[in-house]
Amino acid sequence: MIDLGLSKLAIIGVVALIVIGPEKLPKVARMAGSLYGRAQRYLHEVKSEVSREIELDELRNLQKEVSEAAHSVRTDVENSIAKDLDDVEASWRGHVSHDSASERPAVSMSDLERKARDFRRKKLMRNAAVPGWYKQRHGGKTHVISGAARVKKFRPRAFQPSSFFQ
Repeated sequence: MIDLGLSKLAIIGVVALIVIGPEKLPKVARMAGSLYGRAQRYLHEVKSEVSREIELDELRNLQKEVSEAAHSVRTDVENSIAKDLDDVEASWRGHVSHDSASERPAVSMSDLERKARDFRRKKLMRNAAVPGWYKQRHGGKTHVISGAARVKKFRPRAFQPSSFFQ
């Protein structure tokens, strides 16, 4: 880069004053400053565009790596499921294999759902601010019900005119 010291700038200013003249020097200086500002803005835009392209390229590479990893995980899971399905079908037909995976007890989904629901209820009860013994003594709520169950419990019955006029 060009090294402009104070002495060099003074020499350039004196030469410009002699060549251009004192009347036109402020206009020329203003124009040179605006051109210099435009050049700086243009360079800044070019630098930001280049950095954006580099970041996009890195993101594309990262996306490619993640998609390859997801594909490999998917194939591993599909292979594992197929193997487990073959073990289940073999045990269903009576050809029991001696893998440790087939010796695990089977748990139904409804049991898991019930356990998860009970856990959520118990957690809500544990996090309550009022102790359970106080609720029982003073008639407070001792168990948690969902909003839909609460609406169903306290919704008034529909008006039935035939039963009303008899």
